[in-house]
Amino acid sequence: MSYLDTTHDVYKEAALTPDVGLCCTTNPIWELPGLKIPKIMQEMNYGCGSTVNARDLTNNPKILYVGVGGGMELLQFSYFSRQKHGVIGVDVVEEMLEASRKNFKEAEAQNDWFNSDFVDLRYGDALNLPLEDNSVDVAAQNCLFNIFKEDDLKKAIEEMYRVLKPHGRLVMSDPTCEQPMNDNLRNDERLRALCLSGSLPIAEYVKALTDVGFGTIEIRARKPYRILDPKNYDTDELIYIESIEVAAIKDPMPKDGPCVFTGKAAIYFGDEDYFDDKKGHVLLKNQPIAVCDKTAGALADLGRDDIFISESTYHYDGGGCC
Repeated sequence: MSYLDTTHDVYKEAALTPDVGLCCTTNPIWELPGLKIPKIMQEMNYGCGSTVNARDLTNNPKILYVGVGGGMELLQFSYFSRQKHGVIGVDVVEEMLEASRKNFKEAEAQNDWFNSDFVDLRYGDALNLPLEDNSVDVAAQNCLFNIFKEDDLKKAIEEMYRVLKPHGRLVMSDPTCEQPMNDNLRNDERLRALCLSGSLPIAEYVKALTDVGFGTIEIRARKPYRILDPKNYDTDELIYIESIEVAAIKDPMPKDGPCVFTGKAAIYFGDEDYFDDKKGHVLLKNQPIAVCDKTAGALADLGRDDIFISESTYHYDGGGCC
């Protein structure tokens, strides 16, 4: 039995018997006018963050969500795309699809604007998505990609890239870990299925996205997630795991490499009203501007004493240099 079979069994069990503690998310439930999320959906919130961001969801986008859970994020996405089959939910666990269908009936009873027809639930595999090329505006997954081993992760990202329209967005939340994990943890199939031992360092996670071709990466949040401690896990030291929220945009790859936003900002404080680097970046005096890591490095290399570059905050909310 492969690690993917173990993962299937874990989430089949979670579909049949909701497990509130399966994924330890600290994200609050969205509070939006007229949106009521059934309790059962909250209990089946098997994510480590949120992939729903209003600025990604204008003009009734076509949305794909892979790994449906109890349907909570599908309902949230439907709030912004109120059209028949405006949201596509794909899952390889039949029992999870059936649980979501049942939960949508409860959502209909609590939300007069919602119709189950807004969501098209499909049986399918993240490694072979049942969608046409260039067919969705936004694709999302929450606490799924970290489960995959390297080759499968590459295939899953390639599939998301394939189905996204040009300039479409892949929005994700996944656990990450900067500390090394031993092979016993990495090879523990259940811990991997529970979104713990497959966690990658942020740099590796980002590289997996840019290697497939995403030209712009936005790291939008970085939050505490879990601890693997020596008393309860096969490790000699305490391992700290965080969750990150990331958007990968299907922009053309720049000739000088991807634009990766990790929450850096540049502030010009010189004698002029502004500074223009003649490469498309204009810094108004004493006005911070978000910059990608590539631009931050180029500005720092100028050696000026009137430009301040902040450290990465790992929080980016739009705008900026590129």
